[in-house]
This record gives sequence, structure tokens and C-alpha cells, in this order.
Amino acid sequence: MDERKLKILTAVVDEYIITGEPVGSKAIMSHIKASSATIRNEMAELEKQGYLEQPHTSAGRVPTYKGYRLYVDSLMEQDPLTDEEKTRLDAMLPDDFITEEDLVEHASLALAELTKCATVVANSTLKFSLISKVEVIPTGKRMYVILMITSNGAIKNKVCRLEFDLTHEQLEFFDNFVRENLNGVPLSELSDSYIEKLSEAMGTYMMSLSPLVSELVKMTKEMGDGIIINGQSNLLTCKDFNQNEIISFLDNQKELRNFIDGTFSGLNVMFSHEKDGFVIHNSSIITSPFSKDGHTAGALGLIGPMRLDYAKFIPYLEYFTKRISDMLSDNDGEDDT
Repeated sequence: MDERKLKILTAVVDEYIITGEPVGSKAIMSHIKASSATIRNEMAELEKQGYLEQPHTSAGRVPTYKGYRLYVDSLMEQDPLTDEEKTRLDAMLPDDFITEEDLVEHASLALAELTKCATVVANSTLKFSLISKVEVIPTGKRMYVILMITSNGAIKNKVCRLEFDLTHEQLEFFDNFVRENLNGVPLSELSDSYIEKLSEAMGTYMMSLSPLVSELVKMTKEMGDGIIINGQSNLLTCKDFNQNEIISFLDNQKELRNFIDGTFSGLNVMFSHEKDGFVIHNSSIITSPFSKDGHTAGALGLIGPMRLDYAKFIPYLEYFTKRISDMLSDNDGEDDT
């Protein structure tokens, strides 16, 4: 492809990211020194080559998946962060944090706010953590909070509403049972069959305590998957997406683990067209790994439409993962002293 076609493709993608409307030749003339007719001919060639498409006969062109891939891999120019922007991003992260998850959660929420996309955290160490403690705390009439703490300091809780109040005897049995059967067990080993055997071992207490067991199973699966999604509402309000696909995705978030497990080596931009089984069509996932003491600890990512401002959002993502890596390593060093 010659240089002029590359410049035209770049201009079309840049314009489409801004406007969301098909791009005509006149809009490109401010970027390319060529006549409107020449630009139209070049855009027609780019369409034949599969980089652009024309939604309607009389409309301009929009980028295809192939066009976005070439743009992201070779053509876009990232917007470098200014010192002022770095200061603003730093202010979104906590000065002090108790757990690794707390820090990454702050970064994930900040990134969702900045980009108006959903964000995903894939923690590569969490699923290998051991259960350190499970506790049931009465909080009101028929209301209980299940608290779980893992060996790497992760804390998760769920509110469970029952149809009856549990007796002191039932709560004491549950407390002893989980201490004996779950403490020290890796999250990765909590299969459905393992949980089923535990449930059967509860005997006559099973019926009364089954709601707590059910919530506990959900918690262990969520933590075992090591996947946390924030900014879901950004997906639901995005006009580029089919609402039913978003709902299906949110109901089955664990499929993300299959896509993200191979992205810990560096920045990665993936498109839904490249991933069989990913239910959100015309979407993109951008991930960047973070580390702790030189070892990969997880990845932070964005989920949004293909029409993303990659040049702006990628520097945000990379800056956050660099800061997370620095802060995790610095905090670990302080703990050792």
C-alpha cells in the first residue's frame, strides 16, 4: 500500500473515532493534499482491499476490523502524557493501600471513569491463593454477611438474605465446618464436585445452611477466576453495542479469562473478530500487564467498541500499569523491612 493510501486510512479512522459517522472525501481533504476525486478513488481502493466499508451507497466510509488492525499496529500516533496529566492520574491512585487488590481496584475504577469504557482486572496470582478465613456475620433480621480472606490479602464479602434467622448452634456449626474443610484450600481446587462433597458432609445442617453455601460457592468461583469487571454501565449505555450481547457477557464473565490469560507478556489489543466465542461483536479489548518485584502479577484492561480513541487511551492504560507495578514493588520492599 502506498503512502497516500496509508495517510487516507489513518485520517478516516481518526475522523470516525471522533464523529462516529461515515467519513467522506471532503472531511479528508484537510489531512491530505489531494483533490476530492482523488481521495474518493483511493477510498474506493481501500474498500476493495478490505480496509474500509461503505454502510450505504451514498454514505462515506467507515473502518473495517482489518482497517483498525493496521491502524493500531502501524499507523496511529499515540498522544504522550503531559506532566499535568500524569499528576492527575497519580491523584486517582491511593497513597496508602492495604492489599494489592485495593490498589488495582482504584486504578480500574479510575480508568473506567476516564475512558467511559468497562475495565477488567485479571489477577494471575489470586486463583492460586489459599483461603485463610471464612466468617458469617449477622447484620440484621435474616441478613448475613459472608466474609472471605485469602492468603495474599484479598478480601471479598457478600450479603446473604435468608428466609429465616439462623440459630447460634447453626452459625457455630458453619464456622467450625468451613474452618476444618476450607481454610488452607487453594481457590483453584474448589471445583463443583469438591463443593458438592462438602455440602453432603454437612448432613442435617445442609438444608438450613444451603443459602450460605450457595453464596460461598459464587464467591470462590469469582475469586478463583481472578476476573473483576468495573464500569459495566458504560457497556450498557454504549450505542455501538447490542444490549442483549452485553447482558449475556455480564452473565458469563469468566469467558474473559480464556482471552486474557495469554496477554501478560505486554500491551495487547484484541478485536472480537479475532476471538471465537466472544459475544460482544464490534468490540475491542486492550490489556497491559502489571508486575510485582519483576514477576507478572496480573493485567489491567479496557473493554469498549472498536471505535475507541486508542491513541489517547493506551497511554492512560500503560501509565496506570507502570504505576501499579512500581507501587506494588515499593510496598513489598517496605513490608520486608
